[in-house]
Amino acid sequence: MSDDTTDGRLRTKSWALRLDLFEEGDTTKVHAVLDTGDNTLESRTSSRRNPHDPPVPEVGDEYAAGRALVDLGQQLLRAGRTDAAADDPALHT
Repeated sequence: MSDDTTDGRLRTKSWALRLDLFEEGDTTKVHAVLDTGDNTLESRTSSRRNPHDPPVPEVGDEYAAGRALVDLGQQLLRAGRTDAAADDPALHT
């Protein structure tokens, strides 16, 4: 997940993020996939409406999707720490 850009050239990459949301009753589930071109990270999360809250599906979507994005962010940070600590020259070219 790392590249050496010490030669001063601009490097551009596009990453693809897909969020699939599934609603069933008071539960929203999300399957998130981040494709970096080099790696693919996945997260599966959910949210459940509190029985005392009004039924607003968008709120469940936001919570479940937010949790999936936070999880993907944590996975990216772990991958970065692992790559930075690796003694593999291929990760630094």
